Amino acid sequence: MKFLSLCFLLFSCSAFAKVVLIDPGHGGEEVGAVGRLKQGKVYEKDLSLRLSKKIKDELSKHTSTYLTRSIDRTVSLQERADLADLVKADLFLSIHFNSSTNSQSHGFELYYLDNNSNVAANKVERAENLNLKGEELIVNQILVDLVVQQTVTHSRQLASLVHEKVRPVIRQYRIDDRGVKPGLFYVLALSKRPGLLVEAGFVSNPNELKKVNEEKYLNELARSISAGVLAFINAQK
Repeated sequence: MKFLSLCFLLFSCSAFAKVVLIDPGHGGEEVGAVGRLKQGKVYEKDLSLRLSKKIKDELSKHTSTYLTRSIDRTVSLQERADLADLVKADLFLSIHFNSSTNSQSHGFELYYLDNNSNVAANKVERAENLNLKGEELIVNQILVDLVVQQTVTHSRQLASLVHEKVRPVIRQYRIDDRGVKPGLFYVLALSKRPGLLVEAGFVSNPNELKKVNEEKYLNELARSISAGVLAFINAQK
């Protein structure tokens, strides 16, 4: 029955995006990546929520937009997916900030749901899929291929348009462009919608953390991401 419900959702998904669900990565006990500035620690969960709220403010001027969380609380992958069903989302945006054991790693990158064999992408996948294990992981792996088949074309187009709008902003702030990549992220697979996962900079790089922690950068990035999403919506009309 669950499989049939999933198929129904996939095949009945409208190509005309009207409702956008924005997913601030992590939250509550799941702090995500941790960076350090002179004033103290900076948590990915807080940065992702700040950026997500700004994107919502921009998109809400033009289309129905929701957040999977609006405060600092823990939200499971399944809860995020259930909310996508509840609000009948057409697009799903998962907002994150990156981290590396190499403090010199830097850059902005976008992921859409698809298979890949890239070593660097695999590291990001492991970090974002960290809390899945056992039977839950096996079931999700089985469902991924079906979801990919139904969403990959629109997701790739969405990522390309967002990337096009974001490039001038990250160039202005001298943040490396790491491009658009395929990735197997279960939060995207479970959402069952076209979507993308944003890695908006490395909090593990002190110099980059200073940039991504600035309100001006977050404001301009939110506007550019929103412009890309709206370009995709308009392209479907």
